[in-house]
Amino acid sequence: MEIYRIIDEIQPVENSVLTIGSFDGLHKGHQEIIKKVVNTAQALDFPSVVITFDPHPKKVLMNNTPDRFHQLIDVDKKMELLEILNIDITCVIPFDLEFSNISATEFLYNIVIPCFKPYEIIVGYDHRFGHNREGDGEFLKTHSENGNYIVDILTEIKDEDEIISSTHIRHLVADGNVRRASFELGWVYGFKADVVHGSGRGHQLHYPTANFIPTFTNQLLPKNGVYFARGLVNELCVYGMCNLGYRPTFGEEVFVMEIHFFENFDEQLYDKTIEVQFLERIRDEKTFDSPEELISQLKKDQEYCLSRINVYTEEETHAT
Repeated sequence: MEIYRIIDEIQPVENSVLTIGSFDGLHKGHQEIIKKVVNTAQALDFPSVVITFDPHPKKVLMNNTPDRFHQLIDVDKKMELLEILNIDITCVIPFDLEFSNISATEFLYNIVIPCFKPYEIIVGYDHRFGHNREGDGEFLKTHSENGNYIVDILTEIKDEDEIISSTHIRHLVADGNVRRASFELGWVYGFKADVVHGSGRGHQLHYPTANFIPTFTNQLLPKNGVYFARGLVNELCVYGMCNLGYRPTFGEEVFVMEIHFFENFDEQLYDKTIEVQFLERIRDEKTFDSPEELISQLKKDQEYCLSRINVYTEEETHAT
């Protein structure tokens, strides 16, 4: 997949089939759009193109508000998923306040058409672009004859009565419903993280943990609590259990993220980057009367997690 991150460096293509969007999470609804782009392009022997933005426009436009916008994925994860979906060319437009003032008409006639000369533009039913979100599928249709392209507007993707959307998935993750979020995403929710030194509390409890922080500062975190999780470590998939919170049993006030792997090699992870995937939320954080009571609960948590490993290994087998 070719990736362009600077508009002026784009090598113009002819007769592309393209889509435009932020695609936070690149969930199942987004994937239907991407698959339609790829299948149409391959049938016509034309290049398939995605135009996206980094950072996410909402991050730029909401940066000074109290409720700062958090994302499901960073741009590198998005590129990884787009390549898996067989997109030929991705244009990552640097989004800032200056770019946010570009009208939909300017965007279409100064970037989309001259750079990619689209044969067909495929967008979702709720897609918006341009200053004040003035551009949408109907806008593209209005300009299609003048721009010499055709437009396909795809309807929403639902699971039962729920429309699959980035907003809904963000709410699921924030509520700790990570298993449901992963179902709607079409991939297991998680993120790249740097392993850092902690207080050593896990070793004292005989459950050594790797403390971690997301590599992406705008990463959406699941609700505090204990999770059945797994890590991708040195290309190995290792199961474990993860805690997000404040360790209330010990009266600590610093938020920590830590994972205990069922294979004991945590000491090798310091200062390395791993991927942490959240499979299920097990329980809330609790205050225990003693470290021994906490250890007893951790044993129960581990037993539950170990009993669930086969479920996820079977799901992975069916997915491939």
